Amino acid sequence: MAVNGDDAVTRFLPYASWQSLADAEAWHDRVLAYQKNGDTFQFVITLPDGTPIGTCLLFKLVEASARAELGYALARAHWGSGLMYEAIHAFVDRIFQDLPLHRLEAEIDPRNAGSARLLEKLGFVREGLLRDRWRNKGETTDAALYGLLRPDWEARPA
Repeated sequence: MAVNGDDAVTRFLPYASWQSLADAEAWHDRVLAYQKNGDTFQFVITLPDGTPIGTCLLFKLVEASARAELGYALARAHWGSGLMYEAIHAFVDRIFQDLPLHRLEAEIDPRNAGSARLLEKLGFVREGLLRDRWRNKGETTDAALYGLLRPDWEARPA
């Protein structure tokens, strides 16, 4: 709730902020169903004391094309701390170690400058703009498409 119940956190995400524990449970049940299909994996980002502060998600896994989409969210109190970079860096590293993927994609609202900076710092390349891609929270918005190829990740400086 501290993450997905915050309108500032979900402002650019394609779902409404959670209003209740029932919303969280519904999300949990959906993700579990997707995970059973093998095309979605969600992980919780925690502080050393176990406090959850965010999530990272691998979804829309398409084995035939060796690609998947990346998603993430972080509690507002931790924005700008470098924790999301650290978490997503480790997540992407693990994805490319453990899964036979060639490509990762991320779609973000182009107004989300922080998310764009994060992806670019990780080596993702902005590949295009999908006009009027999302209908969410009473508005139609564009989506910036970012991509990261396994060879580019493996060739990055240590």
